[in-house]
Amino acid sequence: MSESTAGSLLREVARMYTRAQRVVADCCRTTNTQCHLLTELGRSGPLPLSELGTRVSLEKSWVSRAVEAMVARGLVTKEPNPSDARSWLVTLTADGETTVRELNRTLDDHATQMLASLSPRERDAVENSLLTLLKALREDPAAMCCLPPQAEAVKEPTRNSKPCC
Repeated sequence: MSESTAGSLLREVARMYTRAQRVVADCCRTTNTQCHLLTELGRSGPLPLSELGTRVSLEKSWVSRAVEAMVARGLVTKEPNPSDARSWLVTLTADGETTVRELNRTLDDHATQMLASLSPRERDAVENSLLTLLKALREDPAAMCCLPPQAEAVKEPTRNSKPCC
C-alpha cells in the first residue's frame, strides 16, 4: 500500500467512524462537543477550563458554552480553581460520571456490533493494527501536542488495555 493510499484510507476510516460515533452518542443525549468534553474529563479527572479546551482542540467559547450547558444539566461543576484563582476547574458530577460510563458502554457496544461481521481472525488483525496505530500516534508529536508532559508518558498499549475512545 502506498503512503498516499494509507493516508487516504486512514482519513476515510476516521471520518466514517467519527460520523458513526456521533450518531450513536446522540442516544446518550449529548452533543458532539459535550461528548468530547465528558470523555476527556472521564479520562483525566478535573481540569481547568482552558486545559480542557486545549486537550480537545476547541476554542474557549465553544468549551465555555458546552460546559455551561452541562452545568445546567448537572453533569459537571465549574468552580474557581484552587490552584489558580484566574481560572475555572471543571469536574464531573456523579450524574456526569454515570453519563460517561453510559456513553463509553454505548460506544463500546457499537464497536463490538460493527466488528461482529468480521471473522475472529479479521477482528484480531484489526485489533493488532489499531494497537500498532495507537503506538505510532503516541510517538507522533502532532498527536500529542495538546497533552501535558505526564500524559505523554502513557504506558505501552496492550491487547487488554482500554485506550481512549
